[in-house]
Amino acid sequence: MQVQNILKNKGSQGVETVPPSMKIADAAAILAEKRIGTLVISADGRKADGILSERDIVRELAGHGSGCLNDPVETYMTRKLVTCTRSDTASDVLARMTEGRFRHMPVVEEGELVGLITLGDVVKAQLKHLAMEKDALENMIMGF
Repeated sequence: MQVQNILKNKGSQGVETVPPSMKIADAAAILAEKRIGTLVISADGRKADGILSERDIVRELAGHGSGCLNDPVETYMTRKLVTCTRSDTASDVLARMTEGRFRHMPVVEEGELVGLITLGDVVKAQLKHLAMEKDALENMIMGF
């Protein structure tokens, strides 16, 4: 299964982006309000400049205290992004997420952000694919 199929199954949920100058407190409020785990940081709303997760915020709170809530997200965002394209396979993406120990991956093509997939999205797609294969094999065995 390819990333493009995962995105299609997610529907038209856009990618939540915020500017690099946004305060950590405001970013945390968006994460809580939208019930999401990460924000893509983008100066123009099209190019992924970085990513900020709940874990990034918690780590900084633990290390620096509540004063970090007034800092801009660009201070704590992950700048070295691991991305994928729509043509990447779910297995490849899952392997990279597992190896890198992260749960969100921007989908980028020709430098432009086209989506965001989560570890949960990939696992759900893999399970659906396995269930379809199982059903097909059972039908073959039973002579359907």
